[in-house]
Amino acid sequence: MEKKPRGFAAMTPEQRRRIATLGGKAAQKGNGHRWTREEAITAGRKGGKATQAGGNAVRFTSQTGRAAARAREALRKKRGR
Repeated sequence: MEKKPRGFAAMTPEQRRRIATLGGKAAQKGNGHRWTREEAITAGRKGGKATQAGGNAVRFTSQTGRAAARAREALRKKRGR
């Protein structure tokens, strides 16, 4: 039994284009999500927790993060820890 395409895969390119333009028009009107102060605080807290729990994959995401990690490691070795 062959699987039939579903969702966007089942649509014609014209149908997909029409739906995509609706999203773009909504964004231009300013109907996108607007963060309240409380939502922003909660989101920042969640991001901080995810970063702390992420281990090496998250810690070394930038050049400055890698450089700082190398400097900390050098200090640890120098102190004998």
